[in-house]
Amino acid sequence: MARYTRTRLLFGNDFERLQDAKIILLGVGGVGSFCLDCLYRNGITDITIVDFDTYDETNQNRQMWSELHEHEVKVEALQEHYPEIKIIHQRIDEEWVKNFDFDEYDLVLDAIDDTKAKLALAQKCYKKLISSFGSAKRVDPTKVQVADIWKSYGDKFGSKIRYELRKRKFTKKYKVIFSSEEAQIKEKGSFMGVTATFGLTMCAEAIKMLRKK
Repeated sequence: MARYTRTRLLFGNDFERLQDAKIILLGVGGVGSFCLDCLYRNGITDITIVDFDTYDETNQNRQMWSELHEHEVKVEALQEHYPEIKIIHQRIDEEWVKNFDFDEYDLVLDAIDDTKAKLALAQKCYKKLISSFGSAKRVDPTKVQVADIWKSYGDKFGSKIRYELRKRKFTKKYKVIFSSEEAQIKEKGSFMGVTATFGLTMCAEAIKMLRKK
């Protein structure tokens, strides 16, 4: 297809691996929606997205397509723009993670905020997990980084995840997206320059991992 001409030029024979990949993306808000768009535009279309929420006017500063679908279910609205994806309209909590079968997916991408669910994902899917930490309250996209969980820093949310994992005697490594920038405010304000960078970085890291498989 002509739409992938420039992607093929860049990735060469690895492009076939991308097209064959099967991914599940948890959460399609300010981080997840940009990750989804990036994956899809680069030929990865076998994607299952999971989210329970609907679009609100306050999402329109940072979430892809939100201004077109106010009050609509996010996963259903996104399927209109990415018709090949599969959707699950579901709240992602600890119990759901424990009961869901992730075996068929090559990668599990975590763009959710629920602490207990993130911990359950780490324990269950660490071999193929990329997880996003806090992207709100920050203004500098150049501070967004990728590291294994134990090398991440500068983020209270990430610190809490590491603390809870240690309590559970969890010592495995997995990739996380985080910012070393200190939070600028206490409230959960957000800047698309940072939240989108988190999502695009997650996409880039996913492609890197798929090319290595």
